[in-house]
Amino acid sequence: MFGSKIKLNKELLEKVKKYAAIAGYSSVEEFITHALEKEIAKLEEADSEDEIKKKLQGLGYIS
Repeated sequence: MFGSKIKLNKELLEKVKKYAAIAGYSSVEEFITHALEKEIAKLEEADSEDEIKKKLQGLGYIS
């Protein structure tokens, strides 16, 4: 399914496993894919690169 691997610290991975199971996802990968797709969709609504940067700052991804 994935063309590359990502690393998560153990604490975050345990949280992802817990919430993926609670939400009924078939796998951790499915949960992560869905979460990323939702966040990217929010960014794609932006009209400009500056607006994207503001949204990322608001989410705490960049400073």
